Amino acid sequence: MPELEFGLDTFGDVPEDDSGALVSHAAAIRQVVDEAVLAEQVGVDVIALGEHHRPEYSISTPETVLAGIATRTSRIRLASGVTVLSSDDPVRVFQRFATVDAMSNGRAEVILGRGSFTESFPLFGYDLSDYDLLFEEKIELFVKLLDEKPVTWSGTKRAPLDNADVFPKTESGRLTTWVGVGGSPQSVVRTARYGLPLMLAIIGGQPGRFTPYIDLYRRASAQFGTTAYPVGMHSPGFIADTDEEAKEIYWPHYRIMRDRIGALRGWPPIRRAEFDAEVEQGSLYIGSPETVARRIARAVSTLGVGRFDLIYTAGAQPISARLRAIELYGTKVVPMVRDILAG
Repeated sequence: MPELEFGLDTFGDVPEDDSGALVSHAAAIRQVVDEAVLAEQVGVDVIALGEHHRPEYSISTPETVLAGIATRTSRIRLASGVTVLSSDDPVRVFQRFATVDAMSNGRAEVILGRGSFTESFPLFGYDLSDYDLLFEEKIELFVKLLDEKPVTWSGTKRAPLDNADVFPKTESGRLTTWVGVGGSPQSVVRTARYGLPLMLAIIGGQPGRFTPYIDLYRRASAQFGTTAYPVGMHSPGFIADTDEEAKEIYWPHYRIMRDRIGALRGWPPIRRAEFDAEVEQGSLYIGSPETVARRIARAVSTLGVGRFDLIYTAGAQPISARLRAIELYGTKVVPMVRDILAG
């Protein structure tokens, strides 16, 4: 069994500086690069950057920021989390990540997703009524591109390709590619059909409820004759020196972000009791290193995953607190989880 891997994920949430003022989008992007450097220094395996097109987030092109991180790191793997393939072009996505792979000496990974946010669709001229078809056609093309041979392909939402060769090639001959899934059985089966690793977005409720999806992935892979890779999971959380400090840093900014998005989706405002319950029993990994390590170990053991990614930003948590959370995750939480699971 491969060793359990640990990642950190962010959408480049715009943070507060020490004076309590929001920094610029440009400063937020530079901050993410600094945080990735720190993540490598404290032993984290992967940094994953998500694509968004909203004012709260600074990262709209993860691969551009990953290229910057590549120039300042040597070991940490560089992933998107996720790239919204439905509103992008598969050829360009492949080319951009193959370029990051070159700059990082083979450390690039792409996690493809349909996107839980939809701002990119009107922004780039796509019809939301084609939400499912766009992803189905584009992932079919992307998987062909992964063979790094001339591609012939046709669909309804993009110009066809006739024996088209795509450059640059990767040195390894294969770009590491995952599919991010939020809980759709059809998406799990599609991932298995294409023989790609599965990354589960578990952002609420008890982690154990995702066990059927992992079982489905393995069963479907067996039926399709594809490889069932170790499944990954990513969930939000935050670490400080004590449980109370972590919750008090995280809650006010999380509440603002959650209610702003919830207003667009018809959700009622979140109550503190709901937040506390999610921290205690659900999929918010918030607290001291000991508390977070115990809860991650329980989730990993329950689901049998091979990688755990912590989404360490959710709103405008101060820069200093974010840096401390990364430090504690790498130096305290990850070793504790390994010890618990080995015990």
